[in-house]
Amino acid sequence: MANIQLAQLYKDLQQSFNARPCDLRKCGILLAQLKIGLVETGLLIPHGDVNLDDLVVARDILEIGAFWSIRSKDIPSFDRYFSQLLTFYNDYRSVPFPRSSAIPDQVSARGITYPLHSSQLPPSPREYPIRGLNLIRLLTQNRIADFHTTLESLPLPADSLTQNPYIRHPVNLERWLMEGSYSKVWNAREEAPAEEYKFFVDSLMGTIRNEIASCEEAAYESLPLKDAATLLFFPSQSELFAFAQQRGWEVSLSTGIITFKKKGEEKFEIPKEKLITADLAYARELEQIV
Repeated sequence: MANIQLAQLYKDLQQSFNARPCDLRKCGILLAQLKIGLVETGLLIPHGDVNLDDLVVARDILEIGAFWSIRSKDIPSFDRYFSQLLTFYNDYRSVPFPRSSAIPDQVSARGITYPLHSSQLPPSPREYPIRGLNLIRLLTQNRIADFHTTLESLPLPADSLTQNPYIRHPVNLERWLMEGSYSKVWNAREEAPAEEYKFFVDSLMGTIRNEIASCEEAAYESLPLKDAATLLFFPSQSELFAFAQQRGWEVSLSTGIITFKKKGEEKFEIPKEKLITADLAYARELEQIV
Protein backbone atom coordinates (compact mmCIF):
# COMPACT_ATOMS: atom_id res chain seq x y z
CA MET A 1 0.00 0.00 0.00
CA ALA A 2 1.46 3.35 -1.06
CA ASN A 3 2.08 6.12 1.46
CA ILE A 4 -0.40 8.37 -0.40
CA GLN A 5 -3.07 5.71 0.08
CA LEU A 6 -2.18 5.44 3.75
CA ALA A 7 -2.47 9.20 4.19
CA GLN A 8 -5.92 9.24 2.57
CA LEU A 9 -7.12 6.29 4.66
CA TYR A 10 -5.83 8.01 7.79
CA LYS A 11 -7.72 11.18 6.89
CA ASP A 12 -10.91 9.19 6.26
CA LEU A 13 -10.46 7.41 9.61
CA GLN A 14 -10.17 10.71 11.49
CA GLN A 15 -13.31 12.05 9.82
CA SER A 16 -15.32 8.90 10.54
CA PHE A 17 -14.11 8.67 14.14
CA ASN A 18 -14.79 12.35 14.91
CA ALA A 19 -18.22 12.28 13.26
CA ARG A 20 -21.27 12.60 15.53
CA PRO A 21 -22.42 9.92 15.78
CA CYS A 22 -19.21 7.99 15.20
CA ASP A 23 -19.38 5.71 12.16
CA LEU A 24 -18.19 2.53 13.89
CA ARG A 25 -18.66 0.27 10.88
CA LYS A 26 -16.59 2.47 8.56
CA CYS A 27 -13.93 2.94 11.25
CA GLY A 28 -13.58 -0.83 11.56
CA ILE A 29 -13.04 -1.23 7.82
CA LEU A 30 -10.53 1.62 7.66
CA LEU A 31 -8.61 0.36 10.71
CA ALA A 32 -8.23 -3.09 9.14
CA GLN A 33 -6.81 -1.54 5.96
CA LEU A 34 -4.55 0.83 7.85
CA LYS A 35 -3.10 -1.94 10.04
CA ILE A 36 -2.13 -3.84 6.90
CA GLY A 37 -0.44 -0.67 5.66
CA LEU A 38 1.38 -0.25 8.99
CA VAL A 39 2.65 -3.82 8.77
CA GLU A 40 3.89 -3.29 5.22
CA THR A 41 5.71 -0.07 6.15
CA GLY A 42 7.20 -1.54 9.34
CA LEU A 43 5.31 0.84 11.64
CA LEU A 44 2.99 -1.54 13.47
CA ILE A 45 6.00 -2.79 15.43
CA PRO A 46 8.60 -0.07 14.73
CA HIS A 47 12.25 -1.03 14.43
CA GLY A 48 15.41 0.42 12.93
CA ASP A 49 15.53 4.00 11.66
CA VAL A 50 12.09 5.53 11.98
CA ASN A 51 10.60 8.82 10.92
CA LEU A 52 9.06 10.74 13.82
CA ASP A 53 6.16 11.95 11.70
CA ASP A 54 5.30 8.36 10.73
CA LEU A 55 5.47 7.22 14.36
CA VAL A 56 3.05 9.93 15.50
CA VAL A 57 0.57 8.94 12.80
CA ALA A 58 0.94 5.20 13.53
CA ARG A 59 0.37 5.82 17.24
CA ASP A 60 -2.69 7.94 16.49
CA ILE A 61 -4.18 5.17 14.32
CA LEU A 62 -3.72 2.61 17.08
CA GLU A 63 -5.19 4.98 19.69
CA ILE A 64 -8.28 5.49 17.55
CA GLY A 65 -8.44 1.70 17.24
CA ALA A 66 -8.38 1.34 21.04
CA PHE A 67 -11.29 3.76 21.50
CA TRP A 68 -13.16 2.19 18.59
CA SER A 69 -12.83 -1.21 20.30
CA ILE A 70 -14.48 0.08 23.48
CA ARG A 71 -17.27 1.79 21.56
CA SER A 72 -17.81 -1.48 19.68
CA LYS A 73 -17.72 -3.42 22.99
CA ASP A 74 -14.87 -5.58 21.69
CA ILE A 75 -12.57 -6.10 24.68
CA PRO A 76 -10.13 -8.57 23.02
CA SER A 77 -9.59 -5.99 20.27
CA PHE A 78 -8.88 -3.29 22.87
CA ASP A 79 -6.37 -5.61 24.52
CA ARG A 80 -4.52 -6.07 21.22
CA TYR A 81 -4.46 -2.35 20.44
CA PHE A 82 -3.22 -1.54 23.94
CA SER A 83 -0.40 -4.10 23.68
CA GLN A 84 0.71 -2.54 20.38
CA LEU A 85 0.55 0.97 21.84
CA LEU A 86 2.88 0.04 24.70
CA THR A 87 5.75 0.02 22.19
CA PHE A 88 5.08 3.71 21.47
CA TYR A 89 4.30 4.67 25.07
CA ASN A 90 7.27 2.89 26.67
CA ASP A 91 9.99 1.99 24.17
CA TYR A 92 9.93 5.30 22.28
CA ARG A 93 9.37 7.56 25.26
CA SER A 94 13.03 8.66 25.40
CA VAL A 95 14.66 7.13 22.34
CA PRO A 96 16.76 9.53 20.22
CA PHE A 97 15.69 9.84 16.58
CA PRO A 98 18.09 10.19 13.65
CA ARG A 99 18.14 13.58 12.00
CA SER A 100 17.75 13.71 8.24
CA SER A 101 17.45 16.48 5.68
CA ALA A 102 14.28 14.76 4.48
CA ILE A 103 12.60 15.32 7.87
CA PRO A 104 10.96 18.75 8.38
CA ASP A 105 11.73 20.90 11.41
CA GLN A 106 8.29 20.24 12.89
CA VAL A 107 5.32 17.91 12.43
CA SER A 108 1.62 18.51 13.02
CA ALA A 109 -0.75 15.85 14.32
CA ARG A 110 -4.32 16.31 15.58
CA GLY A 111 -3.84 20.06 15.23
CA ILE A 112 -0.81 20.09 17.57
CA THR A 113 2.63 21.12 16.26
CA TYR A 114 5.65 19.32 17.71
CA PRO A 115 9.27 20.45 17.22
CA LEU A 116 11.46 17.66 15.86
CA HIS A 117 14.65 18.73 17.55
CA SER A 118 13.41 16.88 20.66
CA SER A 119 14.90 13.44 21.29
CA GLN A 120 11.56 12.06 22.49
CA LEU A 121 8.38 10.96 20.80
CA PRO A 122 5.95 13.81 21.62
CA PRO A 123 3.43 12.88 24.33
CA SER A 124 -0.07 11.91 23.26
CA PRO A 125 -3.13 13.43 24.96
CA ARG A 126 -4.81 10.04 24.52
CA GLU A 127 -2.14 8.06 26.38
CA TYR A 128 -3.49 8.31 29.91
CA PRO A 129 -7.17 7.97 28.94
CA ILE A 130 -6.19 4.66 27.31
CA ARG A 131 -3.98 3.59 30.23
CA GLY A 132 -6.87 4.34 32.58
CA LEU A 133 -9.22 2.24 30.44
CA ASN A 134 -6.77 -0.63 30.64
CA LEU A 135 -6.71 -0.38 34.44
CA ILE A 136 -10.51 -0.56 34.62
CA ARG A 137 -10.45 -3.51 32.21
CA LEU A 138 -8.24 -5.37 34.68
CA LEU A 139 -10.71 -4.58 37.48
CA THR A 140 -13.66 -5.92 35.48
CA GLN A 141 -11.72 -9.16 34.94
CA ASN A 142 -10.92 -9.35 38.68
CA ARG A 143 -7.18 -9.23 37.92
CA ILE A 144 -6.31 -7.25 41.04
CA ALA A 145 -2.64 -8.30 41.12
CA ASP A 146 -2.19 -7.24 37.48
CA PHE A 147 -4.00 -3.98 38.28
CA HIS A 148 -1.48 -3.06 40.99
CA THR A 149 1.50 -4.20 38.90
CA THR A 150 0.33 -2.06 35.98
CA LEU A 151 -0.36 0.89 38.27
CA GLU A 152 3.15 0.72 39.74
CA SER A 153 4.72 0.59 36.27
CA LEU A 154 3.08 3.80 35.05
CA PRO A 155 5.61 6.51 34.07
CA LEU A 156 4.25 8.84 36.74
CA PRO A 157 5.56 9.73 40.22
CA ALA A 158 3.65 7.85 42.92
CA ASP A 159 2.48 11.08 44.56
CA SER A 160 0.96 12.37 41.31
CA LEU A 161 -1.11 9.31 40.37
CA THR A 162 -4.28 10.67 41.93
CA GLN A 163 -3.76 14.05 40.27
CA ASN A 164 -4.35 12.52 36.85
CA PRO A 165 -8.17 12.20 36.42
CA TYR A 166 -7.83 9.21 34.08
CA ILE A 167 -5.78 7.26 36.63
CA ARG A 168 -7.59 8.55 39.72
CA HIS A 169 -10.89 7.12 38.47
CA PRO A 170 -9.80 3.43 38.33
CA VAL A 171 -7.78 3.85 41.56
CA ASN A 172 -10.92 5.05 43.35
CA LEU A 173 -12.99 2.24 41.82
CA GLU A 174 -10.55 -0.37 43.09
CA ARG A 175 -10.57 1.09 46.60
CA TRP A 176 -14.37 1.23 46.71
CA LEU A 177 -14.62 -2.34 45.48
CA MET A 178 -12.30 -3.52 48.25
CA GLU A 179 -14.33 -1.54 50.80
CA GLY A 180 -17.62 -2.86 49.48
CA SER A 181 -18.79 0.71 48.81
CA TYR A 182 -20.86 -0.33 45.81
CA SER A 183 -22.99 2.82 45.87
CA LYS A 184 -19.83 4.86 45.19
CA VAL A 185 -18.99 2.59 42.25
CA TRP A 186 -22.49 3.19 40.88
CA ASN A 187 -22.20 6.96 41.28
CA ALA A 188 -18.75 6.89 39.64
CA ARG A 189 -20.43 6.21 36.30
CA GLU A 190 -21.57 9.82 36.11
CA GLU A 191 -18.12 11.04 37.15
CA ALA A 192 -16.26 9.16 34.40
CA PRO A 193 -13.54 11.33 32.81
CA ALA A 194 -14.38 9.95 29.34
CA GLU A 195 -17.49 8.38 27.80
CA GLU A 196 -15.68 5.08 27.15
CA TYR A 197 -15.12 4.62 30.89
CA LYS A 198 -18.86 4.13 31.43
CA PHE A 199 -18.77 0.85 29.49
CA PHE A 200 -16.37 -0.71 32.00
CA VAL A 201 -18.23 0.75 35.00
CA ASP A 202 -21.40 -0.92 33.66
CA SER A 203 -19.47 -4.20 33.42
CA LEU A 204 -18.33 -3.78 37.02
CA MET A 205 -21.91 -3.16 38.13
CA GLY A 206 -22.97 -6.39 36.42
CA THR A 207 -20.45 -8.32 38.50
CA ILE A 208 -21.47 -6.46 41.67
CA ARG A 209 -25.16 -7.15 41.07
CA ASN A 210 -24.55 -10.87 40.78
CA GLU A 211 -22.60 -10.86 44.05
CA ILE A 212 -25.36 -8.93 45.83
CA ALA A 213 -27.99 -11.25 44.35
CA SER A 214 -26.16 -14.31 45.68
CA CYS A 215 -26.11 -12.75 49.16
CA GLU A 216 -29.83 -11.92 48.94
CA GLU A 217 -30.66 -15.50 47.97
CA ALA A 218 -28.75 -16.79 50.97
CA ALA A 219 -30.11 -14.25 53.47
CA TYR A 220 -33.77 -13.84 52.46
CA GLU A 221 -36.65 -15.89 51.19
CA SER A 222 -38.27 -12.85 49.57
CA LEU A 223 -37.99 -9.06 49.29
CA PRO A 224 -40.29 -6.21 48.21
CA LEU A 225 -39.68 -5.13 44.63
CA LYS A 226 -38.70 -1.62 45.70
CA ASP A 227 -36.10 -2.86 48.18
CA ALA A 228 -34.63 -5.35 45.70
CA ALA A 229 -34.33 -2.63 43.04
CA THR A 230 -32.55 -0.33 45.52
CA LEU A 231 -30.11 -3.01 46.69
CA LEU A 232 -29.28 -3.98 43.10
CA PHE A 233 -28.98 -0.37 41.82
CA PHE A 234 -31.70 -0.74 39.20
CA PRO A 235 -33.28 2.62 38.26
CA SER A 236 -36.33 0.94 36.70
CA GLN A 237 -38.48 -2.11 37.47
CA SER A 238 -38.19 -3.38 33.88
CA GLU A 239 -34.43 -3.86 34.37
CA LEU A 240 -35.09 -5.60 37.68
CA PHE A 241 -37.62 -7.95 36.03
CA ALA A 242 -35.11 -8.91 33.32
CA PHE A 243 -32.45 -9.60 35.95
CA ALA A 244 -34.89 -11.61 38.09
CA GLN A 245 -35.76 -13.75 35.09
CA GLN A 246 -32.08 -14.51 34.51
CA ARG A 247 -31.68 -15.58 38.15
CA GLY A 248 -34.85 -17.68 38.12
CA TRP A 249 -36.66 -15.56 40.73
CA GLU A 250 -40.43 -15.45 41.05
CA VAL A 251 -41.92 -11.96 40.69
CA SER A 252 -45.43 -11.24 41.93
CA LEU A 253 -46.77 -7.92 40.66
CA SER A 254 -49.96 -8.25 42.71
CA THR A 255 -48.10 -8.46 46.03
CA GLY A 256 -45.00 -6.55 44.92
CA ILE A 257 -42.74 -9.33 46.19
CA ILE A 258 -39.75 -11.16 44.71
CA THR A 259 -39.30 -14.74 45.92
CA PHE A 260 -35.79 -16.09 45.59
CA LYS A 261 -35.05 -19.49 44.18
CA LYS A 262 -33.39 -21.54 46.90
CA LYS A 263 -30.65 -23.93 45.93
CA GLY A 264 -30.83 -27.42 47.33
CA GLU A 265 -28.83 -27.62 50.54
CA GLU A 266 -26.86 -30.73 51.32
CA LYS A 267 -27.33 -32.11 54.81
CA PHE A 268 -24.40 -33.55 56.68
CA GLU A 269 -24.72 -35.71 59.75
CA ILE A 270 -22.31 -34.72 62.52
CA PRO A 271 -20.71 -37.79 64.17
CA LYS A 272 -21.30 -36.55 67.74
CA GLU A 273 -20.24 -39.71 69.55
CA LYS A 274 -16.95 -39.98 67.65
CA LEU A 275 -16.14 -36.32 68.33
CA ILE A 276 -16.85 -36.67 72.06
CA THR A 277 -14.72 -39.81 72.29
CA ALA A 278 -11.84 -38.11 70.47
CA ASP A 279 -12.05 -35.01 72.71
CA LEU A 280 -11.94 -37.16 75.87
CA ALA A 281 -8.92 -39.05 74.54
CA TYR A 282 -7.09 -35.76 73.84
CA ALA A 283 -7.93 -34.55 77.37
CA ARG A 284 -6.49 -37.70 78.97
CA GLU A 285 -3.30 -37.36 76.91
CA LEU A 286 -2.90 -33.73 77.97
CA GLU A 287 -3.30 -34.70 81.64
CA GLN A 288 -0.58 -37.33 81.27
CA ILE A 289 1.79 -34.80 79.67
CA VAL A 290 1.23 -32.27 82.44
